[in-house]
Formats: sequence, structure tokens, C-alpha cells
Amino acid sequence: MTWTFIVLILLALVLWGFYVSWRAGRLDRMHNRVEAARTALDLAMVRRSSSAAELASSGLLDPAASLLLASAVLRAKESDQAQRDLAESDLTRALRATVGQPGFLAELEGKDGAAELLAEVDASAHQVFIARKFYNDVAARTIDARRRPLVRVFRLAGNAPAPEFFEMDDLLGDGAGVG
Repeated sequence: MTWTFIVLILLALVLWGFYVSWRAGRLDRMHNRVEAARTALDLAMVRRSSSAAELASSGLLDPAASLLLASAVLRAKESDQAQRDLAESDLTRALRATVGQPGFLAELEGKDGAAELLAEVDASAHQVFIARKFYNDVAARTIDARRRPLVRVFRLAGNAPAPEFFEMDDLLGDGAGVG
């Protein structure tokens, strides 16, 4: 009777140890996924900045709109991590002000390369929209996992910093893109 009881307790402790180890591994994979999603978001924002800079320097815009857009691109590229969301929101507003002007698309009809350049700006803006949504979803699930009592009691997150949400204005028009 006592040997059976000891074996059952040892078995329960081993199973508990496997469960805690599995939770720690899962949390580590979630943190890796957050880092990968943040890298994808950063790359999407760099692509959007590049396509916006190309639009600003293309000669398709009037000088004031080109200057506004180029200034927003420069702020977005030179901003530090603490101010990145504000700078990227400013770039979105500059793109919206530039591309969203009444009659803007009609003015560009027939100009060489205008349709391709606007399609590239639209695609890169949509990619930022998707990457930000994906990153915030992964960050929310990781934050939720970090709040579990088992994770807090046994400090399964270790020294990994808690992910932060990335909020920015990323809508150019009615949806996520220009048109």
C-alpha cells in the first residue's frame, strides 16, 4: 500500500514536471513568434517608407505634397523605437493627404509609371496593416499566457520582456489601401 502510494506520488510529480516544462517551452516559442512578427512589421514599414519616398521623388506630385511626404518619410526612418508609432502614423496621414486629394487619381491617368507606383504604395500600406494586426494578435496571446498563475509563480517567462502592442494609424482610405 505504501509503495503504491509513493509510486503514484512520484508519477504525479514527474507528470507535473513535464507539464511545467511544456508550458515553459510553449511560452518561449510564443516569445520567438512575437519577435518574428515584429521583424515582419518593421520590414513592412520600411517597404512602405521606401515606396512613399519613391512617390515623393517621382515628380508626380506637386512640390508641396512631395515635401510633406518626404518629410514624413524621413521622420519615420529616423525615429527611435519609442516614437516609431507616432512617426509611422504621421506617414500614413501624409500619404492619405497626398493620395486622398480630390481628383488625384484622375490627374495621374496617362502618366508613365503612375499606376505601378500607386499600386506599390497601396500594396505596401496594406502589408503594414496586415503585419500590425498579426503582430498585435501574437502579442496579445503572449501577454495572456504570461498572466497565467503557473507562469507567474514559477517565473516561466524568465527575463524575457513582455511584448508591447504597436498601435498606429494605418488606414489610407476606406479600407487598408489607397483604392
